[in-house]
Amino acid sequence: MKTHQLKVWPEFFGPLSTGEKTFEVRKDDRGFRVGDVLELREFSVLDGFSEKEPLRRIVTYLLAGPAFGIERGFCVMGLKEAE
Repeated sequence: MKTHQLKVWPEFFGPLSTGEKTFEVRKDDRGFRVGDVLELREFSVLDGFSEKEPLRRIVTYLLAGPAFGIERGFCVMGLKEAE
């Protein structure tokens, strides 16, 4: 299990924080695995990191490309809130 610190744009951070968005699409340049923890920090190109607390999510499912329209080298991760 690894912890990955990732930037998240504000338009996605809000739905992640409320539980409305339960997945993340990323370039799989880190070797993501089920059980890994994502530490998600709100980030804007203009303002940098916000002062909001990072979100911690556990990867519960991983769908890697090339499959179902997902490009090679990218993945979709199912997430749940870390305890």
